Amino acid sequence: MRIHRHRARQSNLHVQKFRMNEKITAPEVRVVDDEGKPLGVLKTEDAIAIAKAKELDLVEVSPKAEPPVCKILDYGAFKYQKEKEARKQKAQSKEVEVKGLRLTFRIGAHDFDVRIAQASKFLDRGDKVHIELPLRGREKAHRDVAEELIKRFIVTLQATYNLRIEQAVTFQGGKFAAIVTKA
Repeated sequence: MRIHRHRARQSNLHVQKFRMNEKITAPEVRVVDDEGKPLGVLKTEDAIAIAKAKELDLVEVSPKAEPPVCKILDYGAFKYQKEKEARKQKAQSKEVEVKGLRLTFRIGAHDFDVRIAQASKFLDRGDKVHIELPLRGREKAHRDVAEELIKRFIVTLQATYNLRIEQAVTFQGGKFAAIVTKA
């Protein structure tokens, strides 16, 4: 199998596609010139002719309007500006992660405090916390004790943070689980 080392790399930025010049399908468009002045509603062919006379492109900026709004501008510069805005927006956005914490049925006081500190660190970073408490063997006979333990963990966190419970305490697959995040 041949390895393609020089394939065109696809950008992972989500930039809206804009129709320009002959690709505009509407018979009439509302035109704004390169200085921002409205020219009114024109036939698409006439608007393209005006844009070509100025050595610019007619770009459909609002296709859902009635009639669609088009601007006379340099498409290359316009596309670059939109990509730049998308890069800036991507840099400012933070992806929220779900961090997991596992408690045990017979957890000691110090270990409990360590898990609280870990959960606090995750919540401070803006992540969600998935708390789980698996039950083994005879522990399954004391589900009420395990449920109280996980609820006590959440109440201890609520003493410090204003929490939003995304998934209430549920028992599924032999373990209790809950998801909390900062409100």
